[in-house]
Amino acid sequence: MDNLLMQLKRNPSAGLLDGLDDRVLMTLGIRQREARESRKFMALAACVSLGGGAFAGIAMGEPAVAAQPLSPFAPTAMLSPSSLLDAR
Repeated sequence: MDNLLMQLKRNPSAGLLDGLDDRVLMTLGIRQREARESRKFMALAACVSLGGGAFAGIAMGEPAVAAQPLSPFAPTAMLSPSSLLDAR
């Protein structure tokens, strides 16, 4: 490795770095465009999913019913850890 570096020091290769800047800048431009397009796609996906959810909620929604309060001391103890706490 040291020998190769010494050779490069003595006789630098002409054109070794030519075009490197152009390739780097082109790649950065491509990445920026891809990031911009992915943000647009994510916004579109969010709008479609929200719109689909709203449509499904409106079209297939059932009327609201008040929920009964849950309590471990209720006659039908749904939260009781065993049948020993059942009030029946």
